[in-house]
Amino acid sequence: MSLWQGVDVPGNSCRLVVIDRIPFPRPDDPLGTARTRATERAGGNGFMAVSATHAAVKLAQGAGRLIRSSNDRGVVAVLDSRLATARYGTFLTKSLPPLWPTADKAKVLGALKRLSSTQ
Repeated sequence: MSLWQGVDVPGNSCRLVVIDRIPFPRPDDPLGTARTRATERAGGNGFMAVSATHAAVKLAQGAGRLIRSSNDRGVVAVLDSRLATARYGTFLTKSLPPLWPTADKAKVLGALKRLSSTQ
């Protein structure tokens, strides 16, 4: 959880942030469960209002570990395919800074290589 809550590696020291899975809250969290149920009782979508919103904030914080200033460059790699395939993926993507998306491994490796040669 420290990645989401304040690791600060400014400048050229950080060129790659890898997020292996979408940071949804634990399903057994009593507070989250109560909030989800309350939202659903009020006619809302508990998953989107609680779990997806939590994940969106955490994803933005994770991307923020790389992007600390306008001069920072690098790759934020989200390896969880649900970001591209699930219905809530667009909602989560909108929480991120404007990044250039790709699923092409060669392009990512090329970008990292170019970044390492500019240090």
